[in-house]
Amino acid sequence: MVIRGRIRLVKHFGLTQVLCLLVFVCLLAVLFIDYIELWATSLKMNGVAAAHGGIFPQSVPPTRPEEYLLMPSSLVCQRAKPYLVTFVTSAPAHKKARQAIRDTWGGEVRVQGYRVMTLFMVGQVSDPVLSQQLTNEAQEHGDLVQGRFLDSYANLTLKTLSMLAWARRFCPEARFLAKVDDDVMFNPSALLQYINWGAPEKEPEELYLGRVHMRVPPDHNPASRHYFSKDAFSGTVFPDYCSGTAYVLSRPAVLKLSLAAAAVLLPKPLPPEDVFIGLCAHTAGIAPTHCPLFSGGPPVPYARCCYQAMVSVHHTKPEEMLHYWADMSSKAPCSWMEVRTSLGFCKLRALLGDLLWSGL
Repeated sequence: MVIRGRIRLVKHFGLTQVLCLLVFVCLLAVLFIDYIELWATSLKMNGVAAAHGGIFPQSVPPTRPEEYLLMPSSLVCQRAKPYLVTFVTSAPAHKKARQAIRDTWGGEVRVQGYRVMTLFMVGQVSDPVLSQQLTNEAQEHGDLVQGRFLDSYANLTLKTLSMLAWARRFCPEARFLAKVDDDVMFNPSALLQYINWGAPEKEPEELYLGRVHMRVPPDHNPASRHYFSKDAFSGTVFPDYCSGTAYVLSRPAVLKLSLAAAAVLLPKPLPPEDVFIGLCAHTAGIAPTHCPLFSGGPPVPYARCCYQAMVSVHHTKPEEMLHYWADMSSKAPCSWMEVRTSLGFCKLRALLGDLLWSGL
């Protein structure tokens, strides 16, 4: 019956008309692919009320994140009064990546009329030569914050806790805090345009914004770097959480997350950073908000008009960042149609790459 109905439709409208209709629908889907993604994702999200189980207190007390070996002046935020503070979590040896960020999006101090500031969060190192290099870099640029913990992948959670504690203590008036990895092409202009659309002066609510991961089961393989002990988490899936590559917190969310994190004794080994923040957000009653302009998985292929709209693009090398930023800055802004078309095709190519990636 379905086949006969389709045949009658083709006979009634004609093959050309049906093909034109399909092309028109596909074009609309491409132009508004981010809205379609946002709608589809919102249907899958669990929200903060879902039952997931909890993270259990263990015998390892949290590090003291309020202690910093290197940091800018404690009055830096009082003087600059930033609207947005972006913390780049960086490995101490990634000097080239930090410099590329300073020379591109991290060098911006005013975006769309708002004061912005970029800082780098690092941990301790055992190599005295590298330690001295970090000290010299901090003196030269005044944008390094170094926590009192060993810098390692396993300690990324401590790095984020140090970041939150520093922002809460020294920059409490900032409206928004962004956490970004040092291999991410970030776009403060696209972010501010997204979060301020419609109500730029409205006091921010408890916003926890990024690319949301949904229904992720704990990894109980001790050999995995994403290992999560069965004794530390009682649920079968984690609460929805934002990818740790880049996410944004409003001022109220920073406060509530920090308080929730301080109330939990950290398990051993430490949980993955983005999962832990998601658990703290869940405990604090803060639901993550998905934004299709944050990338995840395989990299989004470069196109100037596409990158003009994207908030974050993961897996960007320093030399790529310099090239992309120079290209974006040297030409006039793209038109609405150019942005919509380029963004649609970029995301389609990234989606195909994601499907191929997951199939390997």
